[in-house]
Amino acid sequence: MDKFGLIIDSLPALFNGLWVTLQITFFTLGLGLVLALPISFGQIYGNKLLKAIIAVYEKILRSIPELVILFLIFYGFPRIGVRFSPFAAVVIGLGLRSSAYQSQVFRGAINSVSKTQMRAARSLGMSNFQGFVFIVLPQALRIALPPWTNEFTIVLKDSSLAYALGVTEILRQGGYIIATKHEPMIIYLTVAVFYFVVTIVINKSLGRVEKKLAIPGFDVKETVR
Repeated sequence: MDKFGLIIDSLPALFNGLWVTLQITFFTLGLGLVLALPISFGQIYGNKLLKAIIAVYEKILRSIPELVILFLIFYGFPRIGVRFSPFAAVVIGLGLRSSAYQSQVFRGAINSVSKTQMRAARSLGMSNFQGFVFIVLPQALRIALPPWTNEFTIVLKDSSLAYALGVTEILRQGGYIIATKHEPMIIYLTVAVFYFVVTIVINKSLGRVEKKLAIPGFDVKETVR
């Protein structure tokens, strides 16, 4: 079989793997987002104890390699009677890690919103939480979009770690094909093209959203970790 024919024959399996990869990516980002918003709120408006707890949480998750986090969740939790499927373990592990980084993105965005707006909200009788949700957060989300797009790219690439727990994402699907076709270079290059195309398409799409939602006077650049 020629190389082009091999690629064509491999596409159905790789697309199945890509679908799993995208599920991991979006569930991970969703979990990270749900956790990151209250964490960023606590970082800015919490008391000293809450800030200290959050600081420890972030330092732990940002210091431990992601693969170790996945192993701790998948192999460690059964020791206390809690079992996760490989897919769930990946989403939880990468989601916790992502929450630590996303919280920093949102913390910076929240701090970019003028503090006078929160004072104005308080003068109208709003609590800190109400002022955060209705006044500060909508602006912060728009400011945070560029660096959050960078986090999407990182999570997409990190989803390949699911290979270690046996999740049939695109990299593992490629491994299955290689085991029967014995053409690792061709298959891995094809997998790389899949990652590249998805990254470009999503970044371009989020870039358009960013331009539509841009706040005049703010020019937030993406940072690369």
